[in-house]
Amino acid sequence: MSVLTRDEAQTRAELLDVHRYTIELDLTGGDDTFDSHTRIAFSARTDGDTFVEIKPAELRSVTLDGHPLDPRDLDGNRLPLKNLTAGEHELRVHAAMRYSRTGEGMHRFTDPTDGATYVYTQLFLDDVQRVFAAFDQPDLKAVFELSVRAPQEWTVLANGITEHTGDGHWRAAATPPISTYLVAVAAGPWHSVRTEHRGLPFGLHCRRSLAPYLDADADELLDITRACYDRYHEKFDEPYPFDSYDQAFVPEFNAGAMENPGLVTFRDEFVYRSAVTDTERQTRAMVVAHEMAHMWFGDLVTLKWWDDIWLNESFAEYMGYQTLTEATRFTDTWTDFGVTRKAWGYDADQRPSTHPVAPEAVDDTASALLNFDGISYAKGAGALRQLVAWLGEKDFLAGINTHFARHRFANATLADFIDSLAGATERDVHAWADAWLRTTGVDTLTPHIAPGDHGTCALTVDRAGGRPHRIAVGLYDRDLGDDGGQLVLRERLHLDLPQDGAHPVGKRPALLLLNDGDLTYAKVRFDPESFETVRKDLSGLPAPLSRAVVWNALRDAVRDGELAPGAYLETARAHLPLETDLAIVQGVLAFAATHITDRYLTPEERPAALATLSELCRDLIRRTEDGDNPGLRLIAVRHRIAVAAHPDTIAAWLADGTVPGGPELDPELRWRVLARLAVLGATDEAAIAAELERDPSATGQEGAARCRAALPDPEAKARAWEAMFGSDELSNYLFAATARGFWQPEQADLVREYVPRYYADAIPVAERRGPAIAAAVGRDAFPAHAVDADTLRLGEECLRDAAPTPALRRALVDQLDDLARALRVRESGRPA
Repeated sequence: MSVLTRDEAQTRAELLDVHRYTIELDLTGGDDTFDSHTRIAFSARTDGDTFVEIKPAELRSVTLDGHPLDPRDLDGNRLPLKNLTAGEHELRVHAAMRYSRTGEGMHRFTDPTDGATYVYTQLFLDDVQRVFAAFDQPDLKAVFELSVRAPQEWTVLANGITEHTGDGHWRAAATPPISTYLVAVAAGPWHSVRTEHRGLPFGLHCRRSLAPYLDADADELLDITRACYDRYHEKFDEPYPFDSYDQAFVPEFNAGAMENPGLVTFRDEFVYRSAVTDTERQTRAMVVAHEMAHMWFGDLVTLKWWDDIWLNESFAEYMGYQTLTEATRFTDTWTDFGVTRKAWGYDADQRPSTHPVAPEAVDDTASALLNFDGISYAKGAGALRQLVAWLGEKDFLAGINTHFARHRFANATLADFIDSLAGATERDVHAWADAWLRTTGVDTLTPHIAPGDHGTCALTVDRAGGRPHRIAVGLYDRDLGDDGGQLVLRERLHLDLPQDGAHPVGKRPALLLLNDGDLTYAKVRFDPESFETVRKDLSGLPAPLSRAVVWNALRDAVRDGELAPGAYLETARAHLPLETDLAIVQGVLAFAATHITDRYLTPEERPAALATLSELCRDLIRRTEDGDNPGLRLIAVRHRIAVAAHPDTIAAWLADGTVPGGPELDPELRWRVLARLAVLGATDEAAIAAELERDPSATGQEGAARCRAALPDPEAKARAWEAMFGSDELSNYLFAATARGFWQPEQADLVREYVPRYYADAIPVAERRGPAIAAAVGRDAFPAHAVDADTLRLGEECLRDAAPTPALRRALVDQLDDLARALRVRESGRPA
């Protein structure tokens, strides 16, 4: 299949205006394919040749202006349209299209709980071609009219309000002009909760088997949706641009959600079957806010080409967190952003695959797909937060509203957006954009405190990197009261970097914290005395966001080989039992378990680290025995299961169906326990089958796949490997679940023979099954536990001598860089 290049897209956009698509889909024909009829009304500005894209199972007929074209002219995914004359044209295409099991195109899923079948589209970035014929590029916007024939018991959802016209036929209201990748259909026997807000239809939809769980959270979801809707209307002059707002929670979804106008699709793990923390509810709420922001950033005004992904994702990310903070009960969202999303951005920005937030050279769609990463989301949002701190929110919003007014229902570029901002301020926004959006890497800020007269001192900040920063600097003194261990904010300074000379700070503070409030995107370091204060009194910092900045700094220092992994664990052991913010607890425990114990420490050091984390979790469980903090207790229980080195305790929990003092083991916790018991060799196939009979849901199927792949048995490993790499039967979710069970640090000797096999087998399966599976092969199936020079050498040889698909190559580049970093961290931690 040919990918679309930027040059080809520009040439086609100069030739064509696309007016309207009329699409008829028939979903009643069987389990493998569906019928697709497309009529495209377009005009050519001059005489010329072009092409339309489609990826059919069978191309049945094509006519251009009533004249038949030969379906055999289809070349890969391109059907040539030759000798077009200037003026109006109509193209008709009839094809059979394949359903997908990988979350791309028209995904088909049968619920193992009740046998009900659902289909939905995911047409991003160039997968519209899997559903209907299209001039598939974002700057050829058009009106879409859609009709669907479906089984009688199904409901059909689409971008516009849908109407059942009888006999399984549904018609959707015509859309305003939108890009091809934003068209959406979701069909099946949905359970729906419907309401109205300000005269606009709102809907929530999920599989029937999830109905009670959606109903339990419907008020919360709708309250958040209404609050965000109202707040965006306070921020934006342009009203919501579509005729309805449906949110469908769909199975086996590859992303968190997709911003289809009027029909946002979410992964249905956000319909919670089991207990979750309030931070997880906050994350779901942020995704709701993020996707609604896309109705303006991405849907109303759309990027012209994929080099401006950040105009979609960075803005939706920033607006999601900020609007949630302003409009809902989740008022501390930036702490979670700092702990989870920002770390994602920092990591991505230090790999060889890094790229600018707004890259200038995205040559084709395959390259563009790789840029949906921690840079386009987290770094871009961090840069926008810094922009607002530097520019002021009033001017920022004025520039945004100018941008919407200039480009509504059209396309725009970085230059267009910067011009809109520049008109709202006297500041040099163009220079800011060059420094922040066209460069790569993470700046590092290091404080230096020099003594002055009469016990005073002055601050200078070294900046490794070239970006300007507006930061806050927190000066903290120790509380000398009875409690001790507490830090009190004396003053928060505001500095512009590079600074002009030293800044007086009065007497020497116990802790000087750069980037207090986390308003910029940069790594920070500590002066020696401040580091001692962090080590002793971190939990005494009063604000969660300040503590998040410190924990991120410690995380970065470990990754950079400047802080021993064991020292990080000691700090966590000392201060996490006193932590009150759930996002921080979860983030620190996750880094400690997945990076430090599994990668940065040697196999010989790992048992002691697991014991430390186990003791820490036991402390948290004891602290929450009174039931006042069920979210903290749930986090502690989850991680106590994950780090269990011996099966007795967690096996007793599973047998009793509860943790002593709670919580009871719901399906999610039961599968967690069984997966860990499988790793430890303390369960078997019979127990897994019995648990699956108890929970035959889709989530149960994934849990069983993970447990079976985790069994320390050569035959179980062989079956799992064959399922992943020898067969194409696994869906995207079952592939990921199997991969996550397969590699375990405790089983390094058992799976050693599979490490070299990985590189040989990964390439063909990625080629056969496409980008979504390729990403899972690189993300979930990579032998990340094998931190040694041989694994690194094998991977480098694969990149040099083989030809991985772009998605797999990118994943391998990142994984191998992380592996090399882990080796350096291990080396830096050895005694001299």
